[in-house]
Amino acid sequence: MQTKLTKLLGIRHPIIQGGMAWIADASLASAVSNAGGLGIISAMNANADWVREEIRKCREATDQPFGVNIMLMSPHVEEVAQMVAEEKVPVVTTGAGNPSRFVKLWKEAGVKILPVVASTALAKMVERAGVDAVIAEGGESGGHVGDLTTMALVPQVVDAVSIPVVAAGGIGDGRGLVAAFALGACGVQMGTRFLVADECTVSAEYKKKVLAAKDISTMVTGKRLGHPVRAIKNTYMNAYAKLEADSNIPDEQLEQFGVGSLRKAAKDGNAEEGCFLAGQIAGMVKKAQPAKEMIDEIMAQAEKMMEGVRWDV
Repeated sequence: MQTKLTKLLGIRHPIIQGGMAWIADASLASAVSNAGGLGIISAMNANADWVREEIRKCREATDQPFGVNIMLMSPHVEEVAQMVAEEKVPVVTTGAGNPSRFVKLWKEAGVKILPVVASTALAKMVERAGVDAVIAEGGESGGHVGDLTTMALVPQVVDAVSIPVVAAGGIGDGRGLVAAFALGACGVQMGTRFLVADECTVSAEYKKKVLAAKDISTMVTGKRLGHPVRAIKNTYMNAYAKLEADSNIPDEQLEQFGVGSLRKAAKDGNAEEGCFLAGQIAGMVKKAQPAKEMIDEIMAQAEKMMEGVRWDV
C-alpha cells in the first residue's frame, strides 16, 4: 500500500513502530523494518555511544529504512542529535519538546524528521521549522500523553498543516489504520501492539501484563508534575496516584518515587515496583506474534476494509 508516508520514508507499509524507552532497541526496530514498516530505536536518556551501538546493530540486521526517537528532555540530547547526523540515520522522530534547533543539522545530513505533537500549535511551529511530517498522538497512547484524543487531534492537525500527518494513540489493528486514513492521516504509529512481538526484548512480565489487559486496565498519573503518563494499573501506579493526591507530599518526593520505575518494568519485570507503560488498546492485544505477522495481519485487515473505496492518502 502506497501513501504519502511510504513514499516519504521509502517503506512498504504506512506503519511506524513507536519509540518506547527501554524497549525499542535494534532487535525490534530491525524486525519491524524488515517487515515493511519503519522500526524505531529509542534513544531515551542514553548517551551517544549507546545509541550509536544500537544503530550499527540495526544496520547489520536490516537493509531497510529505520529511525531513532530522540527525547528532547534527555541530558544527552545535544550529543545524540549530532551523532544521528554523523551516522546519517534515515529518520528521526522526536518527543517531549520542539526539535526546531536541530532541523538544519539533520536536514544537511539527509535525515527525515517527524516530531510527535499533541497540539496544532506545535504542529504548525515545527512545520515552519522545516520538518518532513508530524506524528499527531492522542492521549489513548501509552507513556507521556496530552489532553486531546486521537479522534479529535488528528483532523485538526491535518487541517492546520500542509505536510503529511501520521496518527498515533489508540491504534492497534487494521481498523485503526483505516480510521486514521478517514481522519486525513497518511499512516500510523503504533507502540503497544509491538510490546508482545517476538523480537521485542522487554521482560516476560511486561508481555504478560499486556496480554492480560482489559479495556480499563490503564490509568494516567503525573498530571501534578506536568508530565502525565499512561500505564497499566498495578501496585506502583496505585501508590503513585495516592501520593500525587496528597497535598502534603512535596513534588520532589513524588519525582523521586518515579525514578527507575520504567526500567524495573521493562528490564527487571518487577510486577510491584515497575511502571508498565501501555496504551488503551492493550485490551485488544490477544497474542504474541513475530513483527512481520503483526504487520501483515494489520495490512490485510485494512486492505479488505478499503476494497472498492478510493482514498487519497
